[in-house]
Amino acid sequence: MSALQRLRQIALAIILTWGWKRAVIAMAAGALSVLALAPFNLFPVLFVTFPVLVWLIDGTGAGRYGGVPAAALTGYWFGLGYFVPGLYWIGYAFFVDADVFAWLTPFAVLGLPAYLSIFTAIGFALARLLWTKNATRVLALAASLTISEWLRGHALTGFPWNAFGYALSEPLPLAQTASLIGLWGMTFLTVAIFASPATLIDHAPDGRLQWRAPAAAIALLIVMGVFGAIRLSLHPTTMVAGAKLRLMQPNLQQDVKFNYAAKAEVMKKYLALSDRASGPQSTGVRDATILIWPESAFPFFLTREADAMAQIADLLPNGTVLITGSVRAPDLPRGTPITRAYNSIYVIDHDGSVVAVYDKLHLVPFGEFLPYQGLMEKLGFEQLTRMRGGFIAGTVRHALPVAGAPPALPLICYEAIFPGEVAGRNERPGWIVNLTNDGWFGISTGPYQHLEQSRMRAIELGLPLVRSANTGISAVIDPMGRTIASLGLGIEGILDASLPAAISPTIYARVGDVPAIMLVALAVIVAVRRRVAKRHP
Repeated sequence: MSALQRLRQIALAIILTWGWKRAVIAMAAGALSVLALAPFNLFPVLFVTFPVLVWLIDGTGAGRYGGVPAAALTGYWFGLGYFVPGLYWIGYAFFVDADVFAWLTPFAVLGLPAYLSIFTAIGFALARLLWTKNATRVLALAASLTISEWLRGHALTGFPWNAFGYALSEPLPLAQTASLIGLWGMTFLTVAIFASPATLIDHAPDGRLQWRAPAAAIALLIVMGVFGAIRLSLHPTTMVAGAKLRLMQPNLQQDVKFNYAAKAEVMKKYLALSDRASGPQSTGVRDATILIWPESAFPFFLTREADAMAQIADLLPNGTVLITGSVRAPDLPRGTPITRAYNSIYVIDHDGSVVAVYDKLHLVPFGEFLPYQGLMEKLGFEQLTRMRGGFIAGTVRHALPVAGAPPALPLICYEAIFPGEVAGRNERPGWIVNLTNDGWFGISTGPYQHLEQSRMRAIELGLPLVRSANTGISAVIDPMGRTIASLGLGIEGILDASLPAAISPTIYARVGDVPAIMLVALAVIVAVRRRVAKRHP
């Protein structure tokens, strides 16, 4: 028996599977697909798992209402298998304040994937509506899942974590296509490419197997790799003259970061670590023109603590600025009780004066605010940060002026996972500064996934990324996605590097998601025409 005959037997068994066996196959395909993401980056596994999705949808055609409900249920099981192992690390956050939140861990680890799986169910249902009996069905699946992934990234504030397009973020030459079509275009290509082997079981009218779609997929991967290699060779890393970075990674435990009694301990550690010599020729912080501390660095309102501001002024030599995260109190009269606050980034000059402030726009649901905050608090619920009333969202994203460097685009924590989160179209920054605190998630796959997604923003926009994380992974990444320097997860230390220079705006930076929309629209048109032609020969 030939390999293709065996493949057809396997595919037929999957197509004819029903009930709990179908659910198990779909969940197993979802779980294995997680291996395509960081830190594993084993994207070839999708050549096995995505064809299974095609065959599972093939098998729903015998169900009621054209198989749409059965396809939706199959998609739900696949999503559950994909999101539970992909997002298990969220449970770590509920053990930071275990006495209060540990009991919620199962609801978070299973509840969020259960919600996100609704979107994969929508994608499968839409694909079934467009389904055909030839290779066009692969395009129908690619378009449908791209639409559902886009919805997942926008509905109810959005959560596009581990979108399928990130499977092509490694190796780096493949990721360069994101500069043309962005994350959603990469999602379309990922599904179309890796689902294509499903058509090997099809027969063309002349009796030949449908090898064309897999061959085209391999050719497309090769073209992407060649394009990426050429792009990388044409854009070597260049540096901004005179801009020297020092990233401080304190590796503080969460119970220290949010404990006001630890104020002196935190400041002492930050000051000592920031001025630590990095080598025999190092003069500490005097080597840097830009010192960067991570998100919400202090267990207090920084600018309301005169002694802390004075210590920062004493630390910074003339010509050096500090970019730091901090919780910021709203502008209220002295003596007014503070019930809510902003999650902010400050730029502080060497004399201790505040040069610029950015307030986080995209807050984390259940982490920084609760839906229906007032009602939920009356029922006894509170978000993980335990900020009464929840954090206040900022009003506008704007570039931060930084002395001795181009303006910086500020992204706090998971703001970096949202494509298109840029400053005004007429205000192109020179680099991205991403301050985060992944200490919530311990030593897990979460921080690696976060870094991978942040790096994609650099490639999409043609901007270097400077990422300072409390527990890691801190990194300096050039506009092509090359890692210039990094400090690993769970390590205390400093990272000295030059600031990479931006390149000209990419196609994605100029036109946004227009290319991805065109890909999806074309695929839908082809699928619809095929269905119409079948019904009306």
